[in-house]
Amino acid sequence: MEQERLPEGTEPVLAEAARASRFTGKAGQLAESFVERGGSVVRLVLAGASGSADERSTSLERAGAALAARFAGSGEEQLALDAGGLEPGEVAGVLTGIVLRAWRYDVHRTRLKDEQKISLKEIVVLGAAKGAEAAWSEAAALVEGVLFTRELVAEPANIIYPESFVARCRARLEGTGAELMVLGEAEMRELGMGALLGVSQGSVREAQLLAIRWNGGEQGKAPLCLVGKGVTFDTGGISMKPPAGMEDMKWDMGGAGAVAGAMLALCRRKAKANVVGICGLVENMPDAAAQRPGDIVTTMSGQTVEVINTDAEGRLVLCDAITWVQKEFAPSAIVDLATLTGAMIIALGSEHGGLFANNDSLAGDLLQAGEATGERLWRFPLAPAYDKLIDSPIADMKNVGPRGAGSITAAQFIQRFVDEGMAWAHCDIAGMVWADKPGALWDKGATGYGVRLLDRLVRIRCEKG
Repeated sequence: MEQERLPEGTEPVLAEAARASRFTGKAGQLAESFVERGGSVVRLVLAGASGSADERSTSLERAGAALAARFAGSGEEQLALDAGGLEPGEVAGVLTGIVLRAWRYDVHRTRLKDEQKISLKEIVVLGAAKGAEAAWSEAAALVEGVLFTRELVAEPANIIYPESFVARCRARLEGTGAELMVLGEAEMRELGMGALLGVSQGSVREAQLLAIRWNGGEQGKAPLCLVGKGVTFDTGGISMKPPAGMEDMKWDMGGAGAVAGAMLALCRRKAKANVVGICGLVENMPDAAAQRPGDIVTTMSGQTVEVINTDAEGRLVLCDAITWVQKEFAPSAIVDLATLTGAMIIALGSEHGGLFANNDSLAGDLLQAGEATGERLWRFPLAPAYDKLIDSPIADMKNVGPRGAGSITAAQFIQRFVDEGMAWAHCDIAGMVWADKPGALWDKGATGYGVRLLDRLVRIRCEKG
């Protein structure tokens, strides 16, 4: 950005600081200086948000996020945002970036020094256009959903387990108009959910199946159902994982966390849609009662599964949850989210989630939602050639196939429980829910991935926006 293109009235010292730091207005760039105003010295900052018209929303969020990354822990308690010239939605975009990037979960850190703590407490918006407050109110609902998901994912497994996950959702959703339904193990056993209960049987924590229902659309219209894998801790069971990094398996409930956060956002913004969020919540532990490799379980659908690897447990949770969803809610479509396979991380890293679908329209809507929100997906194939890889000689299927195409055979497994004619998509988000280093809109740790994706999907499919 040339000096003459800087905001009108930019003090010379700030303009020089921009020039010296090679500030061009690129999204996320900052240039700052101290200037004298009315006898006081104040800090001024330029935040870059340039980009194409299609990138405008993302660029503004990145500008806000850059401000948060710079000042959230700087000792500054207040940030004044000059919103002159920004549209209402653009103001909301900057604020979204600030709040998302400033979030850090310090609840369990009791010995932080003052200079290590988050100091920023208030954002004052100056010169905002009419309608900015309403735009931020709607955006804030979505931000709240993302932060709730991050909270659930960040908490350790001794704090968030199936029953406490449900309790935290109850507390957060109270007064929103959402209807909650919870099945315990006795109810699931009566329904024949042998696959989900087989995963849970090695844990002292009772499994839960949570349904969050929001009826904001046309009365009687079939709901869109969102299903999340909620393995609150995954040791691998008898097929135990290596010790190194096992502590990270607290985030194996990231799919359920995303569904819970998305439902909170939809309820808070009073979405004009009928949506049900379902969280299959279990803990996968290796005690004397745990299921063994070679065991055969009978699913709610009546199909039988030979459990070859107890660490391929997420699909066992999802298959019973999806069967129940179809019988209980007769949905218009089903989308499941799961941190399902390590193979997905090998394939896509942390840049895209994997998408599998039996319906091109639903797949297209999800891809569009991913591009619009920055929570991108990449579509993978489903085909009978892969399906035969999970056939079992002594049961209807195995829960794992060979080493190759591991993410695809996992999706093929889930597809066997989807009714004929039901539109279904599976999102394998194993590489997306946790970050080892800061990103554009998050610090290290829980990213909240999936909430904005699902919210946008609801807008596209149910609200036509």
